[in-house]
Amino acid sequence: MTAVADREAAPPGGPASGRPGQQSRGLHAALTVVRLGPVLLLAIIMAVLAVLNPLFLSPVNLGNVGLEASVVAILALGQLLVIVTAGIDLSQGSVIAMSSIFGALWIRELDLVSGWLVIPTMILAGGLAGGVNGTLFVKGKLPHPFLPTLAMLMVARGVALIVSGGQPITGMPDAVNLIGSGRIGYLPYAVVLVAVLALLVYVLLRRITWGQWIYAIGGNREAARRVGVPVDRVLISVYVFSGMCAGTAAIVVSGQTNSAYPTAGNLMELSAIAAVIIGGASFFGGRGTVVGTLVGALILGVIQNGLNLMNVQSSWQYVALGTAVVIAVELDVVRSRLETRLRVVRTEETEAGT
Repeated sequence: MTAVADREAAPPGGPASGRPGQQSRGLHAALTVVRLGPVLLLAIIMAVLAVLNPLFLSPVNLGNVGLEASVVAILALGQLLVIVTAGIDLSQGSVIAMSSIFGALWIRELDLVSGWLVIPTMILAGGLAGGVNGTLFVKGKLPHPFLPTLAMLMVARGVALIVSGGQPITGMPDAVNLIGSGRIGYLPYAVVLVAVLALLVYVLLRRITWGQWIYAIGGNREAARRVGVPVDRVLISVYVFSGMCAGTAAIVVSGQTNSAYPTAGNLMELSAIAAVIIGGASFFGGRGTVVGTLVGALILGVIQNGLNLMNVQSSWQYVALGTAVVIAVELDVVRSRLETRLRVVRTEETEAGT
């Protein structure tokens, strides 16, 4: 009788006002729209650019968009794993330069133009740099990965300049040039590489225990350690993978220019971080998806390509990219608030229904 009287006395519009679940359904709908924010943003940008320049949706140009976004997408897939653990990798751009120069040493020193030597050398060089990052962070007990990856940003760039003498090394193997600039019809091989890597990352994150550990560490590192997750080894492996992605991106960059040069990849780590955040990942860790990351990379590529088509100065491109990042961060804030509010409302509705 008391519960009945309480429900009858509930104020109109409350959780027990005769419209059970209405408020939670509205919040859930709003949350769904916010979660689709990156996809909606991409669709809006593409629609606007298609109206402003009909050439934007041509097959050739869409292939160009994919090619332009491919390097950022490869870096972002590695950066995704790092950010999910609540970390960051500032060294990716410089590791591109160092990896490409190390791979090209086979050409300059031994005159061996072989993709079977150059390609794995680039990937392994990137993985080595990532291993140093992770080891310094974990075993060196540094307070945040910002510090070792910032140091690697400078060290890797310096090594690339020293080893190359500050000069590009031209003449990449055919396999490298094919990956970097070759196409199957309108489809660039670099886009195929991104698709394969994205599938690999998806499997790693969603289908094996290692991926579950990554999300657990990002959600609460100490709690993950207490339940037996090998936190140190997982963190080191994540930075190794990020470095290997930078080495893979070096293959595409070198293939696009038929050369390895010590200034390659300058500031590209910032674009990769932006792509991951635009795609819906959280800087605080524990959240992020492969699809969202690819959408974020596409948004950056579409903006750059569209503004180039309209002959907009490069300085305005930076403004547009920065605006996209701000919008993404605001969407993340709104999403967090909606999720919190939805949990409260559902709890209230459950209690009112008992």
